[in-house]
Amino acid sequence: MSRQPVVALIGATAVGKTALSVSIAERLRAEIISVDSRQIYRYMDVGTDKVSLSLRREIPHHMIDIADPDERFTVSDFAERTSQAVSRIYSRRKIPLFVGGTPFYYNALFHASLNSDLPSDENVREKYETLANSQGAELLHMRLAEVDPTTAERLHKNDIKRVTRALEIWDLTGKAPSEIFEHGEKRDYGFDILYIGLSRSREELFSRIAIRLEQEFSSGFPEEVEWLMKHGFDERFNPLRGLGYRELLEYHRGKIKLDEALEASIARTKAFCRRQQTWFKKFAPAVWFDMSESNHETEITELIQKHMNGEAISQ
Repeated sequence: MSRQPVVALIGATAVGKTALSVSIAERLRAEIISVDSRQIYRYMDVGTDKVSLSLRREIPHHMIDIADPDERFTVSDFAERTSQAVSRIYSRRKIPLFVGGTPFYYNALFHASLNSDLPSDENVREKYETLANSQGAELLHMRLAEVDPTTAERLHKNDIKRVTRALEIWDLTGKAPSEIFEHGEKRDYGFDILYIGLSRSREELFSRIAIRLEQEFSSGFPEEVEWLMKHGFDERFNPLRGLGYRELLEYHRGKIKLDEALEASIARTKAFCRRQQTWFKKFAPAVWFDMSESNHETEITELIQKHMNGEAISQ
């Protein structure tokens, strides 16, 4: 079948994807599709580093503010809605430009790695979430390692959301998720993806992470979490277990000081950054650019135009 060319800007957190994507979208009349598992949620703005509403009016952004933090939003939901967004963007004769750092979403959409119609059961899920809350994430991860060591190796022990989902699938199917993903029916959305990878030295990334979080903490992040708590959103819901949010929930409950919440958030984000770098190294086809040397905007714009025109890209 004829495959639709699309482009994605990938790279670790704080590498500079957002700023570059806006410049490129302006030059190419593109629309941006966010590939960020937290930006899909409303009311979570400062802590997820969303672009402003005024900018979104100038350049359409998709997959932002489409669910409440207490809604269950699956990878399958993301893939389906994103596929529909691409079709609409093409119908307007615009270029779909994917931007974000959630590798699992990219895999689901571009590598036919998402199995459809996997069962779910809220009671089973709550059982494992309760176990994690009462006895710790490490015990939950050890349980997964017993039944599916392949998936356990892929997932970090603190990724309670995906560890829980893997155990939920195991309970309901009797099969290891890794076995299902390898041998089950897979979905192909028909895209021809080119990844444009942005990189910086780890030292520079860590410095940018610290600066960004310090700015967020002084620009309304603690107040954002306080508002969420007052309106019933807390760590019962997966989005509020994310980077920075969990620490600020503890701060507002008087368990830690604000500077401790900041330092813990920086440490967790750096660890996440390291994992992102490992994940994205496996993505292909990809052309990588070192953002420490230049923003490479002209080169990247030309590369996108070639790919959208069906020209071969040397890597």
